[in-house]
Amino acid sequence: MDLKYKKLRRIQLEEALQQFEALKAAAVPEKGWIRAIRDALGMSGRQLARRMGVNQQRVARMERDERPGKLTLKTLQAAAEAMDCVFVYGIVPRDSLEQMIRNQARRLAKKQTTRSNQLMRLENQELDEKEKDKAMKELVEEIVRTMPKSLWEES
Repeated sequence: MDLKYKKLRRIQLEEALQQFEALKAAAVPEKGWIRAIRDALGMSGRQLARRMGVNQQRVARMERDERPGKLTLKTLQAAAEAMDCVFVYGIVPRDSLEQMIRNQARRLAKKQTTRSNQLMRLENQELDEKEKDKAMKELVEEIVRTMPKSLWEES
């Protein structure tokens, strides 16, 4: 895909992700979402089981397994629907997508410039700090602009 379109898609996704920003701070209830919603509705485990078409033990197991993340998305969806809720699933970046790319580009640039600086030092051609900073900034911008496939090779 053309770099211009990749950036456009990233900008569009960034805009869509803005609506989830507040959810990053939301904590999972101590007993899990299924139990919290069920309790808030005044619905018993038996009643939820009947609405889901499963037995009461299955609901108890679902509530127990939700906390450590052992439920499938399909099961969470079914429980939400049985309680007349909407199941929402998403992956929300901690930082903006653009900032994540810049951070990774900085790591990659630092690794590349460290090697170059070592070679230049051996040849007594090392840059001063101002020149190093300028070269680093330019390399970061080049990496962000070109988005090389190797960008995410290393963490």
